[in-house]
Amino acid sequence: MLRARVTPCLLVQDGGLVKTTKFQDAKYIGDPINAVRIFNEKKADELIVLDIHASANNAEPDYKMIKHLAKECRMPLCYGGGIKTLSHVEKIIALGVEKVALSSIVLEQPNLIIEIANKVGRQSVVVVLDIKKKALSNSYTIWTLNGKHNTKKNVIDIIQKVQNLGIGEIILNFIDFDGTESGYPIKVIQQLKSYIQVPLTILGGAKSLEDMGSAIKQCGLMGVAAGSLFVFKGKYRAVLINYPNQQQKEKFIYGK
Repeated sequence: MLRARVTPCLLVQDGGLVKTTKFQDAKYIGDPINAVRIFNEKKADELIVLDIHASANNAEPDYKMIKHLAKECRMPLCYGGGIKTLSHVEKIIALGVEKVALSSIVLEQPNLIIEIANKVGRQSVVVVLDIKKKALSNSYTIWTLNGKHNTKKNVIDIIQKVQNLGIGEIILNFIDFDGTESGYPIKVIQQLKSYIQVPLTILGGAKSLEDMGSAIKQCGLMGVAAGSLFVFKGKYRAVLINYPNQQQKEKFIYGK
């Protein structure tokens, strides 16, 4: 059986590494290239980099930054932010990126998924759904533009649609849990997982390695991702890039 991937997620804005809480108050915390080098040394399973500036400002991907990231990265790299066309994807893949993360564009131009999957392979197509609980309801809707725009689209409907179009992976990003380190919303993940036939990675709320292990066990996940857990340390949230070694993974995440 394949081991679930444990993935740091880095947010970048104007070329700098930032961290948000509930998709707000982006704070600069360092150089993303330095973070990549540390994750190389710590042998991270893979890395997700999301450019929140490009996504929110309708800008093209920052190819210069992506080139530097891909050149440094010794693990599989997934990049998202500003991707709107097949040409964007081809340029990014040519720079050495293994996966592209699509978000708002799949709602605007869903058939682009087919084009991209046919060109680079569905295994390289990741859809990131930024979701938030609907008021006075147990259902979740999809938000775009860094959590500023409520599309009012039901997440289950979109999950089913993008899977039928040929994606390789889904990342569920829980807006209300982003940066809180309050724990993954397990019951919600279990509910949504029942509709997902492709590998699922969850993001938003990870509070500990044990929390990750519990999510994998209870939800049957192929990926757990985190931002704050891997860039902050201690109750005062000092910036310290960290990642579990193999022994810690075996003990806390895989329960061996």
